[in-house]
Amino acid sequence: MNLPSLWIGLLSGIFGGLVGLGGGVIAVPLMVSFLKLSQHRATATSLVAVVFTGLTGAFTYATQGAVDWVAALFIIPTAMIGARAGALFANQLSEWRLKRIFGWYLVAVALLLILKPYIPHVGEPVQGWLRVLPMGTAGVLAGFASGLLGVGGGTIIVPILVLLAGLEQHVAQGTSLLAMIPSALVGSYTHYKHGNLAQEVVVGLVIGIIGGAFAGGLVANHLPEFWLRVIFAAVLIWTAIRNLRGKPKPLEAHGSKP
Repeated sequence: MNLPSLWIGLLSGIFGGLVGLGGGVIAVPLMVSFLKLSQHRATATSLVAVVFTGLTGAFTYATQGAVDWVAALFIIPTAMIGARAGALFANQLSEWRLKRIFGWYLVAVALLLILKPYIPHVGEPVQGWLRVLPMGTAGVLAGFASGLLGVGGGTIIVPILVLLAGLEQHVAQGTSLLAMIPSALVGSYTHYKHGNLAQEVVVGLVIGIIGGAFAGGLVANHLPEFWLRVIFAAVLIWTAIRNLRGKPKPLEAHGSKP
């Protein structure tokens, strides 16, 4: 087992468990910084971890009755399509461009963390077949982000399910975890075919994230949520700045993928 990847998984899982996010937003930059993986390889490897964290998290939510199975079934097909498209698109991008996109995604996640308590729950959610539209849209967008950046996509799915489909917050989170498992499988397999999966890192990362997420979830109930969100948002902003300030290599500056 690769011990550095285990520690990265633990840190990612703990941070994710504390604020209710997947570990990808932390695991990817840590793998790039400390394991010296390329952005493409870190993205592919993170997606494998997303599969296992999704399985663990979805099972936990399901035992509490906090999964909308019908909603998940509507999200999964479009999420799988989006994940493949995102993974293929990622392999067309240079390292520098992929890092910049990831940086802006981190900024969006940080803002969402700060504004999370102020997200309203719709009074009259859409009914009948109209519910399919927001769910399908959420699947495409989250799947694309997952395949492109190596993240779970819950930061996209959960607000849409809460705001447009009218799901309760915990049900939206559980549904999101379940729906993103197949798309993460599709995305990781697509990256694997392009030779981007760092197989020597996977086992330690997966074990670490699962254990860390469990520990973070337990501790989160005993810590003030406001400061958790603020501190985590600050970490994400700092990481985003590092990604956004990077300069392309000479080869990338001329539009070529290394």
